[in-house]
Amino acid sequence: MSDRPVVTRIAPSPTGSMHIGTARTALFNWLYAKHTGGKFLLRIEDTDRERSTEAAVQVIFDGLAWLGLTPDEEPVFQFARAERHVLAAQELLAKGNAYRCYMTIEETSAEREIARAEGRAIRSPWRDSGANFNDRPHVIRFKSPQEGETVVRDKVKGDVTFQNKDLDDLILLRTDGTPTYNLAVIVDDHEMGITHVIRGDDHLNNAARQTQIYEALGWEVPVWAHLPMINGPDGKKLSKRHGAQAVSEFDDMGYLPEAMRNYLARLGWGHGNDEIFSDDQAASWFELEDVVGAPARLDWDKLNHLNNHYIRQAEIGRLADLVTAIHKSRDHALHDGDQDILLRTIPLVRDGAKTMLELTDATVFALKRRPLELPEKIKGMLSEETRARLGRLRQALEAQAAWEVSDLEAALRGFAESEGVGMGKFGPALRGVLSGGSPAPDLAGALVSLGKSESLGRLDDALSQAA
Repeated sequence: MSDRPVVTRIAPSPTGSMHIGTARTALFNWLYAKHTGGKFLLRIEDTDRERSTEAAVQVIFDGLAWLGLTPDEEPVFQFARAERHVLAAQELLAKGNAYRCYMTIEETSAEREIARAEGRAIRSPWRDSGANFNDRPHVIRFKSPQEGETVVRDKVKGDVTFQNKDLDDLILLRTDGTPTYNLAVIVDDHEMGITHVIRGDDHLNNAARQTQIYEALGWEVPVWAHLPMINGPDGKKLSKRHGAQAVSEFDDMGYLPEAMRNYLARLGWGHGNDEIFSDDQAASWFELEDVVGAPARLDWDKLNHLNNHYIRQAEIGRLADLVTAIHKSRDHALHDGDQDILLRTIPLVRDGAKTMLELTDATVFALKRRPLELPEKIKGMLSEETRARLGRLRQALEAQAAWEVSDLEAALRGFAESEGVGMGKFGPALRGVLSGGSPAPDLAGALVSLGKSESLGRLDDALSQAA
C-alpha cells in the first residue's frame, strides 16, 4: 500500500431499512478515517432502479445523520456513473483481460450443472475465441487466471488464499450493457480514491475476484478488512425474532445515538477492558488489526446499561426535547409550562431509565391534569384515618418554605415522627394521590417534580373526592 492519505467509505444499497450491520460497518469506517486523519465517504449503490427510491435513499441519510456519522464529501451515486463502468470493461477487452460470451441462458445453466458435478468453476467456450458478433446478444466476462492463486491480504482475517481454478469468469456487463456489482464497485472505489475497503465478511469471496480485476486494470489494490457478522444473543444470524435490526428501530425504541456508537464499537472491537468511552477515545484507539474475526453477538443488557449511562450524562434540556417528541408521537396533549415540569422531573427520574421510552413513561405522572381520576386501588387506601392524616400533612407542606428534595425528605420524616407512625401509614396513599397511579419517583422527588402548588392541589382534589 502506498502512502496515500486514508480514504474509507460506506456503500449501502437503498433497498429498505438501514441494518445494524451496515451501521456498525459505517462506524468502523468512520473511526478508522478519524484515527488516521483521513476521509470518510458515502456512496449510494442505487443500480436497482425499482427499489432505489428517493425515500429509500433518505433512510440512509437519516440513519447516518442520527448516528452522527457525517461523510466528509457529498455522496456519490453509482447509477450515474454507469458510462464510466462500461469504459472500464472496454479497457479490459482491449487488454485481452475480458471477452464476449455468447452462451445462452440454457447453455449457461447446462454448463453450470456440469461444472458443479465435476467440482470446478464454469468455463465459457467463448473464452479464447476472440469472437465479435455485434448482432448477437452477449455478456462481457472477465478472463480470470486459471492457474495459480489469488491472496487477499486482509487486516481482520489475515491472508486468505483462493485457488484461481475455483474462480469462474464473472460477468462485467450484462446482455443489456449494464455493469454488474463487482465491476462498478471497483471503478467507483478507484476513482473515489478509496484506500481501505472495510465491509462485511460476506464480501470476502468478492475480494478475490476484485483483486484480479484491479490488477488487470493496473490499479492499486486497496487494503481489505472484512468484518465479522453480528449475530443474535443465541449466536444465530440476526433476524426479526431477536428484536430490532434497523437503525430506525433502535431510535424508535429510545436509544441515544452516542450509546449506539459506543455499543456498536464494542461489537467486534475493543480496547482492553474499556466498556464506556467517548468518540474521541474510540477514534484514537481504533486499529483494524484489533477487530475480532469471530461473529459478534447482540447483547441487550449491555446496550441498556450503556444507554442508561448516556441518559444520566445527557444535558437535561436535550432530554426534555426528546421526551416531548415522544409524548407528541403518542398523541399526549401538552400544555404551556410542561417544558418546565419536564426540566424539573427528568433529573429525578432518569437514573432508573434504560431507554428514552422508559424516561418518558416516568414523566407521565407530572404532566397529568387536575382533577386526577384515581384508580380504585388508591381510592381504597383513603380510609377516614388516612384522609385525616393527609389533611394534617397538607397543612405541614403548605407551611414548608424550602421545596427541594432534601428539605422535603426531612419534612416527611418529621411529620411521621410527629404522628408517631412509620412512613408506611401514609406514604403509599400520598404517592398514589400525587401520581394518579402512574410510575413516579420517591415522595420527595414527586413533590419537587409537581411543584408546591400542584402538589397541594392534588391533595385537595383527592381529599374532597374521598370525603
